[in-house]
Amino acid sequence: MEPLTEHRAVSGPVVYGFLRLIRVSRARQDALVASLAEYCRSHELQLSGVFTDRDAGVGFMSAAFTGLLDALVLPDVYGVVAPAMSHLGPKAMAAERGRWIEVAGSRLLLVRKPRTAHHSVSRSVSVRPRHPGTTRALDPES
Repeated sequence: MEPLTEHRAVSGPVVYGFLRLIRVSRARQDALVASLAEYCRSHELQLSGVFTDRDAGVGFMSAAFTGLLDALVLPDVYGVVAPAMSHLGPKAMAAERGRWIEVAGSRLLLVRKPRTAHHSVSRSVSVRPRHPGTTRALDPES
């Protein structure tokens, strides 16, 4: 553990990583574990282990997820860190796993936050900058 600004070694809250790696190369797995470790280092969290789910055919209670739930009941465990929500599985499975993590009294920390819907302007309508004092609507035909 690196010292904080007080130059004393302080253990951060304990977290466990979770990865869902179906048909993923070893290099990709190593990169994902490194990204979890860097996230934890920069947020002063102690990454105590990474549970890896490799079987797409198992339901949401895979061996890896069951092991994660067992680890979450240990004393001083703060939560679970994952690269993105998709690492908990498809949407329905991810939602159920997220609920189980919450029931265990832990937090789910995502390195990459879920995308939010962007409201975009239709490209068929030309948008011209307005001049101060102009109040008329833009006509796409003009």
